[in-house]
Amino acid sequence: MEHTAHTEHQHQHQHQGQGHGQGHDHGSGHGSGTASWATAAQATLHCLTGCAIGEVLGMVIGTAAGWGNLPTTLLAIVLAFFFGYSLTMRGVLRAGVDLRTAIRVALAADTLSIAVMELIDNGVILVWPSAMDATLADALFWISLAVSLVIAFVVTTPVNKWTIGRGKGHAVVHQYHH
Repeated sequence: MEHTAHTEHQHQHQHQGQGHGQGHDHGSGHGSGTASWATAAQATLHCLTGCAIGEVLGMVIGTAAGWGNLPTTLLAIVLAFFFGYSLTMRGVLRAGVDLRTAIRVALAADTLSIAVMELIDNGVILVWPSAMDATLADALFWISLAVSLVIAFVVTTPVNKWTIGRGKGHAVVHQYHH
């Protein structure tokens, strides 16, 4: 997912000659002690996209292969982190940075967000009656997955608002956006 909404923010940021992380406010609040709910929701939506891709792919692979709940869930979590980090790295690499820097930025930007999202998402599925036993052909599989991702989004957005407002989490990505 592209972060085009922050392009003008970065453009203004560069023309004012401020270093990233210094106190400034152009409406998004990166590093200024506050972050808008819209900025936090956008960061969470970015995280949700990677998590959802990984979750669905992991569940589909594990379920189709006839794996049990634990290996399927572990695969889904690993793939959620992989795709979450990959989406961030894609944007950072486009900014012309080296792979090592892109990896460090993705880890700094997304680790807490993905971890919270996965904890909530998998926790909801775990406590949802019969969701762990649903197959790909069951509506319960897709409904419980969709609802768990929505709940994870709602819980993770304030976490991202807090970290972005402190110049951490997804805020570190914005210096690389064009």
